Amino acid sequence: MSCRAVEQYLVSRGIKYAYKDITLDAQAWQEFLELGGRLVTPVTVVDGQVVVGFNRKRLAELLAPIQ
Repeated sequence: MSCRAVEQYLVSRGIKYAYKDITLDAQAWQEFLELGGRLVTPVTVVDGQVVVGFNRKRLAELLAPIQ
């Protein structure tokens, strides 16, 4: 649910993003572990800043300068 919420949030704001499926891509799985440090999805990276889970307020703060 949270992954879909982040995706819908980004699409609704016209933000381009790279979707990585950690269940199908071993490299994406490794990146996920390195970024999140725990098994919580989604993990969203905006200009090097990591957001774990769906945090609308934090995403808005990070995306504001690039919109």
